[in-house]
Amino acid sequence: MRTFWGLMRAYWFSDRWKEAWTLTFVIALLTALSSKAGVWFAVALGELGNSIAFLHDAANTHPLETILTNAGILVLLVVLKDAGFTGIRNLVSTTLHRKWRGWLNSQFNQALLDGNHTHFHAQHGSATGGIVAPDNIDQRIQESIKDMTGGAIGLAMGVLGVATSLYFIGENLIGSSVEVKGLEFLGSYGTAVLAFLAVAIYVPLNTWIAVKLGRLLERLNVRMQQAEGNYRSELITFLRRSFHVAASHGEGVQKSMHDRLYVDIDKTWSRLNVVNTSYTSFELIYNFVGARIVAYAPGLVSFIHNRLDYKGYITGSEMVAQLISQCSWFIHVMPAIATLRANSQRVTELANAIENVQRPQEFYQQTGRSDFSYATQNPVFGLTIQKLELAHQGEDATPFLGAANLRFRRGEWTFLKGESGCGKTSLIKAINGLWPYGRGTIVFPQGVTNFYAAQEVKLQQVSLKQLVCLPGSESDHSDTQVAAALHKAGLGDFIEHLADESREGKIWDQVLSGGQKQKLVVARIILQQPGLLFLDEATGALDPEGKIAFHQAIKDNCPNVTVISVMHEAVPPRSLAGEEFYHSVVSIADGIATKKPLAPSLPRELTTILAQPRPVEDKWLRFRRLKQK
Repeated sequence: MRTFWGLMRAYWFSDRWKEAWTLTFVIALLTALSSKAGVWFAVALGELGNSIAFLHDAANTHPLETILTNAGILVLLVVLKDAGFTGIRNLVSTTLHRKWRGWLNSQFNQALLDGNHTHFHAQHGSATGGIVAPDNIDQRIQESIKDMTGGAIGLAMGVLGVATSLYFIGENLIGSSVEVKGLEFLGSYGTAVLAFLAVAIYVPLNTWIAVKLGRLLERLNVRMQQAEGNYRSELITFLRRSFHVAASHGEGVQKSMHDRLYVDIDKTWSRLNVVNTSYTSFELIYNFVGARIVAYAPGLVSFIHNRLDYKGYITGSEMVAQLISQCSWFIHVMPAIATLRANSQRVTELANAIENVQRPQEFYQQTGRSDFSYATQNPVFGLTIQKLELAHQGEDATPFLGAANLRFRRGEWTFLKGESGCGKTSLIKAINGLWPYGRGTIVFPQGVTNFYAAQEVKLQQVSLKQLVCLPGSESDHSDTQVAAALHKAGLGDFIEHLADESREGKIWDQVLSGGQKQKLVVARIILQQPGLLFLDEATGALDPEGKIAFHQAIKDNCPNVTVISVMHEAVPPRSLAGEEFYHSVVSIADGIATKKPLAPSLPRELTTILAQPRPVEDKWLRFRRLKQK
């Protein structure tokens, strides 16, 4: 699906080919019937015109009855053609549209949300490296695919309509053709030849004009989609950070940003309106000239010389008008073609971006050094990091963090310490394969699951049970297990809402506070029982007591877990009894990460006293008595 035609045919050669081809066959059949009905309509229109023309003829014994009968037949044909064949075809084509779009949507969802973290890597392009990340991926999947599939089906039906019309109308024109004075060498095919010649000259010439305008429409459509996508993306981001804007009184800056983005929409829209108006005017003139002048010209000479009666002249002219109309589908749908090409370009760009990052290291090597190696070993040896260097984009970028040899044994809790910006979070990302540039070897304990807990917790719009069961499915755990995990994490008040996707009209992301969201992460950890746990400032929204409870819940319920944690605090928290949660510390200074055991703690008696809520004087007296003993 990385090219236009590959994208167009993918559905018809997928595992749902039977569905695709069945709907296509029904549409083709109804299109052919509609074209045939168009011939019947032209004949009936000629009969009606003839009955009106000879209304006062003495040979016409039942003039009113003839007119009413022909008019009734014409109405029935219109109903059959438009409400029958065309109406049913519209229903079938919209069904094909829905099925095709659904299939394409599922393909892109699967590709983006694979185990390769494609959705993450696809957003890390670099203009300097010649790799541009696709903008507004949400718009490409939601709007571009929808408009592209609908436009393609409409165009395909137009092409099919031209083919069937050429066959049925052409057959009738040839059958009713007569000799033309001055062109006797053509014999009885004179009017038919003139009709086909008129169509062959008039339609291509105007199609060339339509193509020129269509290319301009295509470029403007692409620009319009980009501008609309950028504005919508900023609105979504703004609504997510609404509190921060309000707290900082940043409405003025936000408004100016919105105004600036909308100026791009307005300017592009203005140009698009001018081109669309020009095209509409061109199409209206083209339709009138084609249907009322060009269509009536081929049979005019024969009608003047009385070689063609009025009925034959009207019928033939109406057929030529229909043939011009059908052959002009390219002109009629040029704006739709421009939109189709713009949408398909947006979709194929996304498909190419997805394909480019299927091998992340090869992708990042185009814009910098990326040589990470990941392996597994016996879980007894824990997690090992060897010769690790982290850098930013660029072949010559100097590493900002290095670690020669770090080993984290099973069940060990390690605290990452260093100044802000020294690379603590980058180190955790690199271990999890989420840092693009650098080199090194990371060896995981075999058969051990990982869990990454970040500082900012964003909750999807699903049930509370599903939120706790992530990254697994809610069917993986019973309600009792999930309820127990919530209780241990300090969210027991929400147990009765396990099946709810919202509470009081608000989704869980809006219901839970920052601290409660981080407690929800604890519930996930307790339920999932990971072997490796990465805490990336995962307690930032908790108060000191909450941080202790956070760690204690993990310590009590995940006895063999290996924890690697980043926190703002210079000293890691201890339990209420004064015992250390952490066994070691990785210090990052001057771009070098070194690991050592945590400094010995104070005597347990003292830490126990310090943990008790007593006045300072009482603690000091208690300490002196203990020393005397």
